[in-house]
Amino acid sequence: MQRVTITLDDDLLAGIDRLVERRGYQGRSEAIRDLARNGLAEATAAEGETGACVAALVYVYDHAARELSKRLTNTFHEHHELTLTTLHVHLDHGSCMEVAVLKGEEAAVRRMAERVIAERGVRHGSTVVIPVRDGESLRGLEHHSHTHPGAPPPGDRPD
Repeated sequence: MQRVTITLDDDLLAGIDRLVERRGYQGRSEAIRDLARNGLAEATAAEGETGACVAALVYVYDHAARELSKRLTNTFHEHHELTLTTLHVHLDHGSCMEVAVLKGEEAAVRRMAERVIAERGVRHGSTVVIPVRDGESLRGLEHHSHTHPGAPPPGDRPD
């Protein structure tokens, strides 16, 4: 990690200090790093430079809308390689919420999310995209193991 010096006007610094307080950051540096990451991710996506990502697609829909469930299911099947899991919640008599965790190339993930949100009968939708960069791998999302100091190898653990 490198130390840099920046100059901020008083209003901008006051806004950062409020953010630190509201979100419980340990200090300004953590808040500024998060803001910079988010800004870089937005700029990269806006410029068309996309790579691997993970994302959460959250949407609320009218479960009685004509054939909407079928259309949504078809969309997810057509993009099965992007979907890790989906959570379905019944909000009330007529509304359901789904949270889909997606992985893949950012452009493809965003296109799929936009397609879901644009379906007739989807009332609200939002996507949070987190780029996977700097040597991180999507393979780790599919399967990985943990080793802990002093723990026996996986085959030697009692059942």
